[in-house]
Formats: sequence, structure tokens, C-alpha cells
Amino acid sequence: MTNITAIAAQFRPSNGTSIESTEPLGSGNINDTYLVQLEGGGKFVLQRINQKVFPHPELIMANLRAVMEHVVTRANGTSSRRWELPGVVSAQDDQDYVIDDRGDFWRAITFIEGARTYPKINDAHHAGEAGFALGTFQRQISDLDVAVLHDTLPGFHIIPHYLGLYDGGVRAPARDTNTPEIRYGMAFVAARRDWAPVLQNACAAGRLRERPIHGDPKIDNIMIDDDTGLAVSIIDLDTVKPGLVQYDIGDCLRSCCNPLGEDAQDLDAVTFELDLCESILRGYLPEVKEFYSDEDYAQLFNSVRVLAFEMGLRFFTDYLRGDVYFKVRYPEHNLMRGLVQFRLAESIEAQEPQIQRMIHSLIQSV
Repeated sequence: MTNITAIAAQFRPSNGTSIESTEPLGSGNINDTYLVQLEGGGKFVLQRINQKVFPHPELIMANLRAVMEHVVTRANGTSSRRWELPGVVSAQDDQDYVIDDRGDFWRAITFIEGARTYPKINDAHHAGEAGFALGTFQRQISDLDVAVLHDTLPGFHIIPHYLGLYDGGVRAPARDTNTPEIRYGMAFVAARRDWAPVLQNACAAGRLRERPIHGDPKIDNIMIDDDTGLAVSIIDLDTVKPGLVQYDIGDCLRSCCNPLGEDAQDLDAVTFELDLCESILRGYLPEVKEFYSDEDYAQLFNSVRVLAFEMGLRFFTDYLRGDVYFKVRYPEHNLMRGLVQFRLAESIEAQEPQIQRMIHSLIQSV
């Protein structure tokens, strides 16, 4: 068993004190995360990077450094509002990471005090702050040259890539596929697979262009100040890479506008909440107006529809393949997650006229 305290002691926090305790932090699907408490106060976050998902974790750290160095050169633009991003805690040998005797890759980042994340949206104010946080982050890195960023997850958010994995899972499934739930999922994918690469097609045609993106701006990566209720950070920057900003806003809307969350058990109750969508976009659009193009605006609806489809496809595929990517808490977990996203996508599709009118009205008011 890995000695977490011994690993933590190989990093050098700014106050230089000894380790008092360590404890698991959060419930991420990919990495193992721990909160390190220092003697006399102070904390930092320790993470073991999943090298099955990130085969070159040193590139994650290079991207994080590039983002940090760029952001400090830009004015915050948030007036007196508190806003900060997690920084890198160096190891004792001045490297950005530690590799233990088992070959595991560990890194440490600063802990953002007096704030927390939430597993789902609490109310319209919370939704607006989520939109503000994503928009602020995108604005701060919008002029960072994508050439300096490494693609740490080739194929991430690329629908044809996920369809290829899905097809492989269908050809050689690790599960019994003769169930109503599996048949529903397969029919859902079949009906949308020709449309689903719409964002990649727009990029290939030159209508959209790649910029730096967060890559995973779901609601539990938005930190909210305990006292003010305002967003103060967006965390989990492992997926920062070149991509389309549509992936980010689509994923934010997908995760935030489903009040029951990704682990909903009542599929019939899953719905895309228009009021939350409006609040998020009200917070988001003013922050991105300086760099958004007409085509960026035109693809807003497709953004959320695609990302709900994509996330459902990924969960569903992982179930078919035997749960090789996402952590699960029970045997049918990935199947249920996939079906929740498919139902969410259906709700988005059913409300397309209302969503499109809302988007048009908000764009006009920015």
C-alpha cells in the first residue's frame, strides 16, 4: 500500500512545515486526490495521475505551467472580485512532480481556501456563477497560442473517435447486450451518429477554430466562495488543451442544467432545465464577447446537444467494454450514467425552439 504521507513529504509547500495528516478529497472519476494538512495550518492538494488515461502526465504539468504564466500577464477583468487558479507546488528537487517506487506519477497543487465545489447546481445564482467562472477562464486564456499546449488526451471530445470505440464495444461486448436498456442505447446512438460530428465538421470547414480550452468544466470543478457565494476558481486543469470552446460551454450546460446529476436513478425525471441554462449563459456570454465569433454564437445549441450525446456515448461504451475507463460504484453504474445522458439529450432536443430563442435574446443583450 502506498504511504501517502511519505509521498506528500516529498513536496515543498510555501510555508515549509511538516505533514500533519492526509485524507481523500473529492470523488473524481479519473485521478486519486488527497488533501494534505500541514502542521501549524496550511494545506495543499496531492494527486496521483491516472497514467492509463494520461500516458504522458509530464505534459499535463507543462500545460499547467503555460496557463499559469499566461494568466498572470493578463488583467483579471473582474474588478475587486476574488479570482484565482490553483498553482503548482514544487517537489523537493524542484521538479513539478514525483514518481514513486511503483512508477506512479504524483503532483501537488495549491489548496484554495474558503471555497468549495458542489455536485450539482443549487439555484439560479449558482448557475450564473458557473457561467461566469467558465467565461472568465476562457477569456483569460483566449489569446494563449495553442501551439504551446500539448494534446494530453488525443481524441478527447472528438465524436468520430468515440464512435470508433463504441463500434468496437458493440462488436466484442463484455456484457450481455440483449436487454431493453442496451437496445435503447444502441438505437439512440444509431439515430444520431451521422449528425453528431457537427462541431468537428464546422472546424474542418474553417467556420470554427481551435483555442485553449479547459476540457472538463462540469459543475463540481467550479469553486464557490463560502462567504460570498461567488465563483472564485475553476479547477481540475488536467484536460487543458487545444480544442473548441464549444466543448467547454456545452459540457458546462450539460452538467449544470441536469438538476438530478449524472447519477440520477429515475430516468423519467431527467430533464434539461431552461432556467438554469439561461442563468449560466447570462454569466458566461459577457465574459467571452471579446473573442467570440458569429459562428461561435451560432453553434451554442449544438454545443450542449453534442456534449450530452458525447458523455452518454462514453459512459455507455465503457459499460459495453467492461468498465475500463471510468470508476464505478456498482456493476450497472456506467450503463445508468449513459442512459441519464441520453435522456438529457432527448430533453434538450425536445426544447430546441425555446433554447434557440433564449440564446438569440441573450446574445442581443450582451
